[in-house]
Amino acid sequence: MTAEPAAPALAVGGAAAVWHNRWVRFALRRAGRLVVSLWVVVTAAFSMIHLIPGDPVRASMGITASPAAVEARREALGLNRPILDQYASFIKGIFTGQLGDSIYLRTTVWDTLTARAPATMSLAGLAFVVALLIAVPVGLTMAVITRRGRAPKAELGFVGTTVVLGAIPDFIYCSIFAAVLGARLGWLPVANTGTTSSFVIPVLALALPPAAVLTRIIRVEVLGVMNTDYVRTARAKRLPAWRIYLLHALPNAVTATLTLGGMLLAGLMIGTVLVENVYTWPGLGQTLVAAITGNDYPLAQGIILFFGVGVLVINTVVDVALALLDPRSTVSEG
Repeated sequence: MTAEPAAPALAVGGAAAVWHNRWVRFALRRAGRLVVSLWVVVTAAFSMIHLIPGDPVRASMGITASPAAVEARREALGLNRPILDQYASFIKGIFTGQLGDSIYLRTTVWDTLTARAPATMSLAGLAFVVALLIAVPVGLTMAVITRRGRAPKAELGFVGTTVVLGAIPDFIYCSIFAAVLGARLGWLPVANTGTTSSFVIPVLALALPPAAVLTRIIRVEVLGVMNTDYVRTARAKRLPAWRIYLLHALPNAVTATLTLGGMLLAGLMIGTVLVENVYTWPGLGQTLVAAITGNDYPLAQGIILFFGVGVLVINTVVDVALALLDPRSTVSEG
């Protein structure tokens, strides 16, 4: 009889122990932020499109369409209902996979997303890989060259060059590469032709600005790591220089690089919008511009939602990766 009251206390104690677990708190915080962020993205995607002036139905059917036909089409798309009803239907459609029909393409928004998203994702993913392949070796090499104030002219030239390269928008790179490498020299196609060579110009255009930024970050992080005790210990053991830089300095400089890299990858997805239109790439960026200029509400909403959710997912994955690489980050927030 006396042992029965101990059960609730044990349960409370167990719950408290679970709550005080830093990984549980970290997961709950991230889940809460993700839910709120998703709601903001969904609401923004719905609101932004409805703030654009114009009648999408009239624009798609032309001025010769009769008022009765226009009204029938508007009713079929649900655009004649109150705005809150449309918002509720939009939320419901997200959970049921029914994002509506494109006004111009006359296909479902979901079919358009699944058909054109791979082209955009492959472009952004390849650009991110190329940016890393450029930034990591160049940043590490410049850290070796300019360590302890050596080669000040090389450092000045490096910083100036990367600042300029990082400030030029990707669509300008795309235009320059297409004009020089494509139209003038004939080395590469000036627009998408469905071949492997078609990737070169848009991928380089997207990769150069983030590569310039990442290169400077990697150099600074490696220089900072080289002053730590464990690197001094490695030097005291007379380990080869390549081993110190590659196995000790570079892995420990990855935290800030990973954080910025995740942000840049999210930015690359958004950057594909302009590059796809300059290079006539058959992805979501080109489709989004056509949807907005044509007042195609359902299609524009679906694409904006895709980009927004993609950015949130990337940021969440980066947060989890940082927590696994550096568990102290889960404590600093709690």
